[in-house]
Amino acid sequence: MKRYSKETLSIQVRKNIRKYRKMRGYTLQELADLTGLTHGYVRDLECLTIDKTPTLETIGKFADALEIDIRQLFDEVNTDKFSE
Repeated sequence: MKRYSKETLSIQVRKNIRKYRKMRGYTLQELADLTGLTHGYVRDLECLTIDKTPTLETIGKFADALEIDIRQLFDEVNTDKFSE
C-alpha cells in the first residue's frame, strides 16, 4: 500500500483518533458529544473492519475535541495495540 494513499491515510487517522481518545480517557459517547457526531459514527470509524473515510472537516472536529493539532492525526502509528 502506498504511503499517502487514501486507504493508508484513513487508517492512520482512525488509529490516531482512537489513540488520543484513550489517552484523554474519553468514552466513545464523550468524544461523539464533543465532536457533534453520533456514537455510532465514532464507533464505526474506530472499527477498522468497517470502511469509513472521514472528511477533512470531520478530522478537524476530532482534532478540536481532542485538543491536538490536526497534523497529529496523520502521524504514523507503529503499534498494533490500537488496531483492535
